[in-house]
Amino acid sequence: MAIDRRAVIERHDVVLTAADAQSPLTVGNGDFACTVDVTGMQTFREFHDPEQAAPGQLVTNTCTQSTWGWHDMPNPNGYTLDDAMSSYRTSRGDVEYADKFNMVAMLGGAADPATAGGNWLHVNPHRLDLGRVGLLLRSDPSGEPESDPSVLSNVQQRLSLWSGTIASSFDYAGEAVAVTTAVDPGSATVAYRITSPLLAAGLLGVQLAFPYASDGFMRTADWESSGRHSTVVVERAGGARIERTLDATSYAVELAWNAGALQETGEAHRVRLTPQADCLDLVVAFTEETEISTPPTADAIFAAAALWWRSFWESGAAVDFSGSTDPRARELERRIVLSQYLTTVHCAGAMPPQETGLVANSWQGKFHLEMHWWHAAHFVTWGRPELLARSIDWYRSILPAAQETARRQGHDGARWPKQVGPEGRESPSEIGSFLIWQQPHILYFVELLYRHDPQPELVGRMAEVVDQTARFMASFVEERDGAYHLPPPVIPAQECYDMHTTEDPTFELAYWWWGLEIAQRWRERQGLSRHPAWATIQSRLVKPCAREGRYTAIATEPFLRRDDHPSLLAALGVIPRTPLVDAEVMRATLTDVLATWEWDSAWGWDFPVLAMTATRLGEPQRAIDALLTLQGKNTYLINGHNPQMGNFLPIYLPGNGGLLAAISLMLGGWDGVERSTPGLPSDGTWEIAHEGFVPWP
Repeated sequence: MAIDRRAVIERHDVVLTAADAQSPLTVGNGDFACTVDVTGMQTFREFHDPEQAAPGQLVTNTCTQSTWGWHDMPNPNGYTLDDAMSSYRTSRGDVEYADKFNMVAMLGGAADPATAGGNWLHVNPHRLDLGRVGLLLRSDPSGEPESDPSVLSNVQQRLSLWSGTIASSFDYAGEAVAVTTAVDPGSATVAYRITSPLLAAGLLGVQLAFPYASDGFMRTADWESSGRHSTVVVERAGGARIERTLDATSYAVELAWNAGALQETGEAHRVRLTPQADCLDLVVAFTEETEISTPPTADAIFAAAALWWRSFWESGAAVDFSGSTDPRARELERRIVLSQYLTTVHCAGAMPPQETGLVANSWQGKFHLEMHWWHAAHFVTWGRPELLARSIDWYRSILPAAQETARRQGHDGARWPKQVGPEGRESPSEIGSFLIWQQPHILYFVELLYRHDPQPELVGRMAEVVDQTARFMASFVEERDGAYHLPPPVIPAQECYDMHTTEDPTFELAYWWWGLEIAQRWRERQGLSRHPAWATIQSRLVKPCAREGRYTAIATEPFLRRDDHPSLLAALGVIPRTPLVDAEVMRATLTDVLATWEWDSAWGWDFPVLAMTATRLGEPQRAIDALLTLQGKNTYLINGHNPQMGNFLPIYLPGNGGLLAAISLMLGGWDGVERSTPGLPSDGTWEIAHEGFVPWP
């Protein structure tokens, strides 16, 4: 029987009955998102500002961001990547890596002249907060606006997942206020419908506020530097155009409304809209374009959002846990539904997403390519390949930069950066410059897309990216005594090892074999023979180090630390079975990790790693327990956010995407697996309905 998809989705609508500083709601489309407070707008900025929070108070930012909105601070010293380089001795001779970066100086410590260039490059470019649109609530028309949500009563806010719309209502000054909020599926445009007698009474209006850019960690806005940017308002009938300039960056905001007038506020970069009726429709469109355009109506945006989200939920895979008797089933279903929504809003754009999506500027808004797999690989196995496909052409756009990195380090092909902005320049980092596990990701992506829809066009379009990626991987290995190794300097996904001495990390070895195998298949799809040098590397790639019947993380001292990511497990779980990995040794490794790991140090995507490894090993009880383990970084808030370390990462989308990847493996299986739902226990407590999953390799 077909799943009642709407019933499944709607039972997990997010409902708030009070202001929640940690759990604001977001509407968006993958390339643009608007995060709002309990009013359905960005009214109480300070309430959600991490810098205004009391010690120990957990908050999440409200802001407006896009994949195209970026800014660079002035660079009077003309810093380039050459200013961030250090030399390392390798088997290829002395090689320069961009590692000059001082986190202490970045967080306000003493300046370090030796890393000044690297620090500037690390924080530039940074993602823009395009502006805030909030209500002006005043007890009398000439009074000061309210700044604390405690003045509201009878609060009801619902994120309708089926329609992608937020409906907010509350009482203020003895009157009811209702706000409906939605984002256009195809543009950076947000629509608001505000209804209240307070509008015509002059006690309720709208304010648009525009900050300067911030290059701080987790900060999206600088509200103190009003002299460093400009805001020019050009009014026209029924609307206005606001032209924004921040140093060399410019963008515009097109406004349209049904009733009201703009007013000066006496404050720089703030504009007020005073309504003249009991219902205000306001449409705010953010754009890079210089040509003036008229935004769609609020009705058109509400209808387009509802149509798009209904189509989204009716497509792809679905799962219904309502037949299960395990008391954890409803919570797992809730996490699954909300994770689908959040990853689509934040991780399905034209560029790889940042770890905190379009909510907060972790690492200044840059994306981490090693995390791209956790954000977006699941889209294909959930039957929505187009949401991953949007971002893979970005790799083509930065191919020259990746080739230059490989050339500078004495390698062939293209070395993909770790932490990066839209232009593709790597960010200096004492860790990121030595990571390699992001290298095969693009190969895995195109393989998943091809398996879903084997089109020659995809093969031709991505052929150069595949070839250049594999060429780097083949040139990165080092031959010794007839065997191929992954040599230093290297840092594995478990980032707590010395890059000077680390060698042959377990996960990366398996991924190297699998990535080269994908590249070989890609050659065959082009009518070419398998590359003989790549085949030799595959056949002679050293197997992961094992001690006492269990895999270690690396092949050198200290072999295994039991903190940070247990990424060695991903060698059979995230990666399908390869000739390098023995299933029984991995089973013993999983048992040891579960018993001895320092779980407080793990991260949100580590629990899906456990589940995927357990699933491929035929241990479904361990898989389900891993996804629902009671650990701090495996917490999912009422809005679906998976926070890590308090306000350090208030939303961590690799956890959401990892959950969806694990679930699709647990329910959809992989090539050759015989059992249906191989990741669910067969004791009768997990009775589910599912449809539409695409098997993994």
